[in-house]
Amino acid sequence: MSQTASLAPATGTPYGTLPSASPLPQRKPVSLPRLQEMRDRGEKITMLTAYDATFAAVADAAGVECILIGDSLGMVCQGLSSTAGVTLETMVYHTESVVRGLRRVQGTAWVIGDLPFGSYHESKEQAMRSAAQLLHAGAHMIKLEGGGWTADTVRFLVERGVPVCAHLGLTPQTVHSLGGYRVQGRDEAAARTLRTQALELQDAGATMLVLEMVPAALSAEITTALPTCHTIGIGAGKGTAGQVLVMHDMLGINLGKNPKFVRNFMDGAASVRDAMAAYVAAVKDGSFPDDQLHAW
Repeated sequence: MSQTASLAPATGTPYGTLPSASPLPQRKPVSLPRLQEMRDRGEKITMLTAYDATFAAVADAAGVECILIGDSLGMVCQGLSSTAGVTLETMVYHTESVVRGLRRVQGTAWVIGDLPFGSYHESKEQAMRSAAQLLHAGAHMIKLEGGGWTADTVRFLVERGVPVCAHLGLTPQTVHSLGGYRVQGRDEAAARTLRTQALELQDAGATMLVLEMVPAALSAEITTALPTCHTIGIGAGKGTAGQVLVMHDMLGINLGKNPKFVRNFMDGAASVRDAMAAYVAAVKDGSFPDDQLHAW
């Protein structure tokens, strides 16, 4: 080999390369105003979980608007039996990893970091300190679970410039107090509580709200009542403003049986990116979720 050839720059890395940036050159960085614009024109918002640089870059390239670094990583990455054992330090680490991947490919997705159990329950001040760590790691927004008492915490964070995604219905951090992984809001009293809590969270300044395992009709009703807080459903029917799935579930590679509300998008897909793009397309055109198959 000639000296010139030996000095040629490397074209790759020993451990593979990240995919190119989003193939949608017209897509500007996703922001709160852009999400509101999507909502106003009736375009569904897509969200997937991701926990590392490469999968985050793939999701962005597939057209996913929002990437959630969920504490679900405790179950799908760490092998825990629930999300309650995830620490704030772990969430910061994975948030940093996701953000590095997006920056390397000039990604445009909106990044949401989960506040894990115990990182916001003591006080509003503790919540602010925890949120600051995720924002320092590169997240654009934080997510926290529960209603009622959380409204004051949401207001405290929003007043200090922290965008907040709330989470009602099945709240995995407190699954033991709910009696297991059960649909929430089936009876009128429970439905009334969810409606009230959702309105309180919007009034407190939350701009997104995950609704998990909530009956489809109730989710649609709550969505209509929240014009500035965009509902993101998971097992909550197609009437929400958007959808989210755990990445491992929608790729068919989780450690257990897929829940009713999951569709395996790897079926018929040639690659992970194709599967994610199929998910985006299905959410946008309304073919996923199918309320007869994926909802209650």
